[in-house]
Amino acid sequence: MSSDTEKHQALLAALKTAQGKGDGSFEQAVTQAFAHVFEHLERLNAVSGPDEGRALHAGESPTLR
Repeated sequence: MSSDTEKHQALLAALKTAQGKGDGSFEQAVTQAFAHVFEHLERLNAVSGPDEGRALHAGESPTLR
């Protein structure tokens, strides 16, 4: 199993465990999950490069580029 898959499972487990606790652990788990998402986005952008000047494809949302 890849370490990234293990990381995803750990992040989801932390979110599920923290739900409803009211001790700040859910907010911390969400912050960690978003940090990981941003790591993925940075890697994708590094591979594909910025495309801000590219014309939108038919049906493509400008917020989901």
